[in-house]
Amino acid sequence: MKVIEHINSAKDPLFSYEIVPPPRGRSYKDIVEIVEILAPLNPPWIDVTSHSSTAYFQEKTDGSIQKRTLKKRPGTLGICGIIQNRFKIDTVAHVLCLGFSREETEDALIELSYLGIENVLALRGDTPNFQKQIRNDRTTNNFAADLVTQIKDLSKGKFLDDLEDAHPLDFGVGVAGYPEKHFEAPNLKLDIANLKKKVDAGADYIVTQMFFDNQKYFDFVSECRAAGITVPIVPGLKILKSAPQLKSVPKNFYIDLPDALVDEVHTSPQHAAEIGKRWAHKQVQGLLEAGAPGVHFYVLNDVQCIADIVKSFK
Repeated sequence: MKVIEHINSAKDPLFSYEIVPPPRGRSYKDIVEIVEILAPLNPPWIDVTSHSSTAYFQEKTDGSIQKRTLKKRPGTLGICGIIQNRFKIDTVAHVLCLGFSREETEDALIELSYLGIENVLALRGDTPNFQKQIRNDRTTNNFAADLVTQIKDLSKGKFLDDLEDAHPLDFGVGVAGYPEKHFEAPNLKLDIANLKKKVDAGADYIVTQMFFDNQKYFDFVSECRAAGITVPIVPGLKILKSAPQLKSVPKNFYIDLPDALVDEVHTSPQHAAEIGKRWAHKQVQGLLEAGAPGVHFYVLNDVQCIADIVKSFK
């Protein structure tokens, strides 16, 4: 099923999840262990993130220095295939603009279709730490709205090359929204205007960046509705696990933490995991009571904690 079909047909609160491929050199079994914990919760869908290539310099034994490029976390397509076909859970593959040509994107979408995957999340992506050279005969999507357009063109059988009798690739498409605005946007109003471009290009739903203050989500939804955005907006949550995350989460995700949460963790840093779990539970309760279409959890090393929270709402 498409994600939008899950949302529209849901009779009970939806809890979906987003997982990250293991670092290069680790086993896919790390992901299987996570999904085995999530599967009994009957997730409607699971997202799998994607990553652009990274450049680094390696000193060889002869003293020379070689530049190499690789993905720190490869395997998005393979992991999607495992989840979709082994666990029979609808999977959402993240597809990026930056670091990939439109031709590479089309190839990836064809492979996803072969795996039976019907959903993607279209993202601009983080800027790679080097400038990838794109061949002169290739093109790029500069913005997520361009990527959504390319994906939707495929649903009409419109490939980059003019193919006869081309079989359409029909994907459900999600996009990202930022309740506290994208860090590169000058203000929230312009950020929402850009979000509307993605929806107008054909996105079916929005999933938000994490937030720790529900009022930011409610205000964001109101602003989106006022701007003419009518698609479902799924709130994204992360559970605070430790006191050091008071610094790392705002730094890496460009969000604010509520004073009450910060004060409580500062007062009892040894109980940060318990405080974070209690805070997330309260957020979920408030979101569902206010009519949110579900909750999307960002999963790292806190899968059992997330499972405990979700079970309390089943």
